[in-house]
Amino acid sequence: MLGQTLVVLSDAHVGAAPDEVEEALMAFLDLVPSLGDCLLVNGDLFQFWFSYRRVVPRRGFPVAARLATLARTLPIAFVGGNHDRWGDRFWAGQPGMLFGRRQLRFEIGSRRVLAVHGDGLGPQPGIRPYLHRAIGSPITSALYRLVHPDLGMWLANAAAPLLGGAPADPAGRAAKAARQQAWAEGTLEAERSVDLLVMGHTHVPALHRRADGREYLNPGAWIDGLCFAVSGADGSVLRQYPGS
Repeated sequence: MLGQTLVVLSDAHVGAAPDEVEEALMAFLDLVPSLGDCLLVNGDLFQFWFSYRRVVPRRGFPVAARLATLARTLPIAFVGGNHDRWGDRFWAGQPGMLFGRRQLRFEIGSRRVLAVHGDGLGPQPGIRPYLHRAIGSPITSALYRLVHPDLGMWLANAAAPLLGGAPADPAGRAAKAARQQAWAEGTLEAERSVDLLVMGHTHVPALHRRADGREYLNPGAWIDGLCFAVSGADGSVLRQYPGS
């Protein structure tokens, strides 16, 4: 069991977010222990993160250090997103942290949680499925590690638009959110053991409670409005920092 009250954060995109958004994230991480007793980072915390053996990406270092410190106070679960799932060696080595490249299953209190970021669900357009398959290969990771980090980070930032994300236009986001909700409802119908399904990726906050009390939750994107969520025995609540 991870804890009793889960704080959920997704899609901060540190490295691409404005400075004030990243500064607010640092303050929020200090506040987490007053909001709950465990934290889920549900993908795309960083615009790009790679688990080098001896190097920590400079732009993400303050947030990574704050998370590592926080993990000594309360348990942290980290699900990789389409921008940052190449961090398994780094995060899995941090005391108090649980890392899953694509999904995690754990319990909060008596509730069973399935956390997935939400990319790659259903048919994907163009070359994107092949691109994700290629960059997810152990061979690709091994070759990428040979590239100097300065060049590697530049290449990753240049390729970021190809990795997919939330559409810029409201209609596109709404359509993507509707597809995600349909997938979530189908998953909850098929997996009766899941009490709480947490997703991200669309940047659209969502909270749907079924008649049986089970929930689909998307906290929304930290980069778009400082959104987060808190989930406990009585259910989930969508929130925005610093208000309610």
